[in-house]
Amino acid sequence: MSSTIHNISIDCHDTYALAGFWAQVFDCPRQPDDFPGDPEAMLLPPGGPEVLFIAVPEGKTVKNRLHLDLQPADRTRAEEVERLLGIGATLVADHVGPTGGGWVVLADPEGNEFCVLGNAAERAAAAAARAAAAVSEPA
Repeated sequence: MSSTIHNISIDCHDTYALAGFWAQVFDCPRQPDDFPGDPEAMLLPPGGPEVLFIAVPEGKTVKNRLHLDLQPADRTRAEEVERLLGIGATLVADHVGPTGGGWVVLADPEGNEFCVLGNAAERAAAAAARAAAAVSEPA
């Protein structure tokens, strides 16, 4: 028997504020029993595991060893990046290639990095462009 992901835990200073940011990312409400100053806050994103925010005394000092890759469902990567920047994310790096493949690295308000991939159509178009380029290259 295998394990399943019950929740993803994110260490942070301000559980309520960071849960508020990610609630906007996932378009889901904070839990009604979560309040400012609580040591934990929980989100229940549709279609995904629970996201648990846990208060810790230390700050983030190095790059994440684990991060989330987000794929927009109803907008382009560029539109999603603009939306996320508008709610408080910061741009870390843009790894979008000439064929449209790749990703954009953002950070949440406490510096936790996450990536935004292209939507399904963008990813398919980038794969087709890479395949076409490979066919047209001389052997």
